[in-house]
Amino acid sequence: MNQEATPEPLGALDRLRGWGQRLAAAVRSGLAPGRAQRAATGLAGELERLLAESRATRGGERLARERAQRIAALYRGAGAEERAAILGHIGRAFMPERAAVDAAAAAMREAADDVARGHAEARLRIALDAPRAKFFAQFNLLPEGVKFLVDLRADLLAFLEHEPALDVLRVELDGLLESWFDPGFLELRRITWQSPALVLEKLIAYEAVHRIESWDDLKNRLDRDRRCYAFFHPRMPNEPLIFVEIALAKGLPGSVHVLLDEQAPIGELRGADTAVFYSISNAQKGLRGISLGNLLLKRVIADLQKDLPRLKTFCTLSPIPGFRRWLERAAPDMARDGAPGEAQREPLLKACARYLVREKSGGLPVDPVAHFHLNNGASIDRIFWMADASERGLAQSRGMMASYRYDLDEVDRNHEEFLGSGRVAAAKRVLRLL
Repeated sequence: MNQEATPEPLGALDRLRGWGQRLAAAVRSGLAPGRAQRAATGLAGELERLLAESRATRGGERLARERAQRIAALYRGAGAEERAAILGHIGRAFMPERAAVDAAAAAMREAADDVARGHAEARLRIALDAPRAKFFAQFNLLPEGVKFLVDLRADLLAFLEHEPALDVLRVELDGLLESWFDPGFLELRRITWQSPALVLEKLIAYEAVHRIESWDDLKNRLDRDRRCYAFFHPRMPNEPLIFVEIALAKGLPGSVHVLLDEQAPIGELRGADTAVFYSISNAQKGLRGISLGNLLLKRVIADLQKDLPRLKTFCTLSPIPGFRRWLERAAPDMARDGAPGEAQREPLLKACARYLVREKSGGLPVDPVAHFHLNNGASIDRIFWMADASERGLAQSRGMMASYRYDLDEVDRNHEEFLGSGRVAAAKRVLRLL
């Protein structure tokens, strides 16, 4: 690729200056026009200077930390369009040195033996990896720096559809975050009603499957017949990365409303033989695509087996978010608004089994929740009619829910067969619906 001929993405520098003008006008609306204009020019110029100093790595660790703090503050103070402009400017300002890349690539082509080729590969890796990776890594010096980068990646993912040139930054940031969020660095923590209020507030804010309506609702989900676990990163101690809510029951309930009912009696733990994973929420949009959920469930199952050895079955009660959309194309008569009648029970069960087991794209299940659990090595154990009759449940899946079973003696084999051939593991009662 001829980088020198590539136009600067997003008109970044001009838009950066425009952002400075608008930000100054908003913050300093009481200033006289001349002073506001000077302030705007100063803000844009300050950011350009900070980025230039970062590229030149001027000063020691203290100055680098202060510089990163100020860059983060300016970025947070910008709107969406201006943030895209700032990211575009970063992408250009921290491009690899073209001469060093070309020299390393030429050395690889001309290498006479494996030793020479190994040296050239190392030079090329250093030349490609240095500037952008170093720029992002400096934010690790800040107490909230890792969280800042996670949120910045969320912005990048949102901008990519209209600003594809930013993908190079996404690739660089992915590599950094994948190493920082290696499973070995993550802490599995059980969340209880006695956990810090700040963490409990985050559960309410981040719950993505079944909305937590109140503090009483949250308390019900953390009662003695329930469990909640989350992964935390040491640099984000009060920010759950992903969390799972679990009900401990005798057998698998056929409706999520039983689990969410605040008035339902508390279950007796001595009779519980089933752990029902009824909500798994990714708490950080900026970590989307960085796999955490599969490890979370396996770690949680191991913890539950240790604490509650009577538990024999580990399964989910999961939404089927793409089923209604698929029905609108495959069987429009069954996709009508409102709750389905009893006459539709069998047709919908059969259609849902077909959707989960056979409907694929690129050899993989089209339903994202099915893909997640099947890739983890679970099997489709049951399909439930009208298990979620909420407005959201009817809109997503006509009230249907699925249960994915985690049998630790089979998950590795199921996972390998799913990756190798796309095989969907399913119980006989599900297959009989096909």
